Amino acid sequence: MSHTILRTPDAWWVRTPGGGAARITTDATTTGELLAESERISAALACDETVDPATLDVVSPVTAPCRVVAQMTNFASHVKDAGLKPETIPLTFFRKTSGSISGPVDDIIRPSHVRCLDYEVEIGLVIGRELPVGTEVTEENWTTFVAGLVVTNDVSARDVQLPKTQFYESKSYPTFTPVGPDLVLLDHDELKRFGDLRLRLWVNGDPRQDAVVDGDMIYSPLEALQALSRFQRLDAGDLLLTGTPEGTALSAPPKPVELIAAFLPPALKWKIFFQRQAQNPQYLKHGDVVEVAIGTDDGAIDLGRQRTVVRSA
Repeated sequence: MSHTILRTPDAWWVRTPGGGAARITTDATTTGELLAESERISAALACDETVDPATLDVVSPVTAPCRVVAQMTNFASHVKDAGLKPETIPLTFFRKTSGSISGPVDDIIRPSHVRCLDYEVEIGLVIGRELPVGTEVTEENWTTFVAGLVVTNDVSARDVQLPKTQFYESKSYPTFTPVGPDLVLLDHDELKRFGDLRLRLWVNGDPRQDAVVDGDMIYSPLEALQALSRFQRLDAGDLLLTGTPEGTALSAPPKPVELIAAFLPPALKWKIFFQRQAQNPQYLKHGDVVEVAIGTDDGAIDLGRQRTVVRSA
């Protein structure tokens, strides 16, 4: 049965069956430490003293420092939107700094040199126990390495990412990974419903992204963990982002433009590309309100809803 963890600046909380939030008696200061204290979470669930979760000043339930690993172009719809073919996309990863993690209601700060600021709703897998390099990850045991799921937004500076082919910098500025509000701890059977999750994102109330995992995600969490176990150690509290569907601001150039650009020097090609992109009203600007939600359509799994506001540095 799922349990929903909330975090405030000075405490950890768990949602109770009655709809309140009970404080967890713990000295844990990191997500990894809290996940090792299941008995304290259970004790809090039985507590009669609760508060209204809406009154809590929630922050990210995933603490930094931690590893933040992300899958690249992992939804077929997003790949097609970028002008590529899903069947040609390999399973690839990139890293983000955990300094980019921010809370579900914190402002997204756009650096002064960034003009093409994009959004990507993603399901975050929170690792529940150590996964050393060389670990055998199977269909039967992959869920034992995942404590639960969180809502994330993989904010991206496209005008840094594309000319430099640099994911690390373009996605790692402070506030570029809003996380939460909830860390939903799920058991084996519940994680088997991963494919039923719907990812949604709105900007100023306008729907931008809306897709269900099944039929769109290219590489599953099982495949991702199997690949990572060959070279990347993971520990409790680490975060794995699993990709985004179509609907981001970034758009592929029309075929005629793409053919002409192929004959241009790289510097000129990127200059022309971003001149066009700068006219795209879909990119985030100062004052935009970004809302993100993930859950199953039947409400059985609900990871909560973010609401962040874009501010210019």
